[in-house]
Order: sequence, then C-alpha cells, then structure tokens
Amino acid sequence: MSGRLAGKVVVITGAGSIAAGWGIGKATAVACARAGARVVAADIDAAAAAETARLVTEEGGEALAATVDVADAGSVEALAELAMARFGRVDVVHNNVGIGKVGGPLDTAIEDWDRVHRTNVTALLIAAKAFLPGMRERRSGVFLTTSSIAGWRYVGFPHLAYSVTKAAATHFTRMIAAQYAAEGIRAVTIVPGLMDTPRIRLTVARAFPDMPFEDLRAQRDAQVPMGTMGDGWDVAHAVVFLASDEARYITGTELVIDGGLSLTVSGG
Repeated sequence: MSGRLAGKVVVITGAGSIAAGWGIGKATAVACARAGARVVAADIDAAAAAETARLVTEEGGEALAATVDVADAGSVEALAELAMARFGRVDVVHNNVGIGKVGGPLDTAIEDWDRVHRTNVTALLIAAKAFLPGMRERRSGVFLTTSSIAGWRYVGFPHLAYSVTKAAATHFTRMIAAQYAAEGIRAVTIVPGLMDTPRIRLTVARAFPDMPFEDLRAQRDAQVPMGTMGDGWDVAHAVVFLASDEARYITGTELVIDGGLSLTVSGG
C-alpha cells in the first residue's frame, strides 16, 4: 500500500471485467486499494464485482462489492447509500461504464442510440445527483469519467453512438468542474486510446469478423506511435494520481492515455 489514497473512499463503476484479464475498472479498483483507498467495486455483473473485491481483500485491502445499473437512478442511489452506510463518505467516483453499437447513422437503430446514450451520458447525470451532494457538504471530492479518443476522432470503423456519447461525456465532466471548483470538487476526464483489454474481443473484434483476432491486435499495436496498445493498468495508475491530493490543482481537463495515437493523422 503506497498511502497515496490513504483515508479515501473510491467508488468505481464498471469495476468488473467481462472476461478473463484486466479491464480498466478491475485494474483501477486494485490499484486504488494498493494506494490505501477503501474501494466500492460496482458492476452490473454481481460475480464480476465480487471477483474484483476478492482480489483487493486477498491483498489486504478493504473492498465492498456492489451490483449497479448505472442507467437506473434507483440503482445508483442505492449504491451511494450502501457506500455511505459502510464507509461514511465517498471521496472519489470513477464513472467507468461505457457501451457501444457498431454502425453509422443509417444502420444505427434509434433504440440502440437511446440505450447507448442512457448508459454513457445520462448515467453521468444520475451519478452526479447521487454523489455530488455529499461532496458539496464536505467541500471535497473527485468526479472522474472514462471517455475515449473516439470522442475526438474517427477510429477506423463506424462507431457513431459510442463516439458521440464519449464526446458528450467529456463536456459533461468539464461542466461539473466549472460549476463546483469553488466548492472543492474536481472533475477530470480520462481519455484512453487503443487499449488491450478483455472488451476488445467482444466489441472491436465484431467490427472485423473476417480478421483473425491476433492479426487485429497486431494491427492495432502498429497504429500506435509507441508501438503497442495500452492496458487497464495504464489507466489505473493515472486514476490513482488524479484521485490523490497530488492532483489537487487539476480540474476541468482531460488526461490522454494513448501512446501518442492522437498525434497521428490517421488511426483508430
């Protein structure tokens, strides 16, 4: 335990991995616990949340597993109440849930568009309503959002609903930062690039069904100036920094974690 987050309570949504390996939320929960935080590992998949919490407790940390649907206000309110009942406060909320639907405007159903927006954008409003009041009362807190470089640029295949919602998530977080800076609340967006996580087998791979997965992985590595995709730990270490008092003067901005990909003219 490094102590960088000692005394802090961190709520992470999307804290479970959808398959074997280290997703961003799972790695972040473990990294925050290693830094001394008490962690609420929340996920729509109860077993995945429990697995993350188990990893934390096996290392000697303190974690609470919780099931949450971030697009449902009642579910998120219950999560906030659970965290308060167990730990008495919430210092950091990391909004780390995101879903997508491959397709451009002509092949994206309105129902899918609405579903992606509710999970990726409306969920931020729900989280703000659930957690900001306590932060305002203590005049201290950190509101973190996982976005994507897809919210800035075309990423090599049509991913319209996801990309638009990630752009909105970034600006939503800026608005939180602007409104609540004087009350001691910071808000920052984390912007990953091409990440080698369990999710790419279920999302990106579907966009290229005729390409062997290892070829797809190698192609994605080659697109990054540093020569390789990042992973969940690259984001997790950034979250620990942003959640800590070392980042006390950082708000209303974005931390890009992409190996230089956003510097290039084409990529995705």
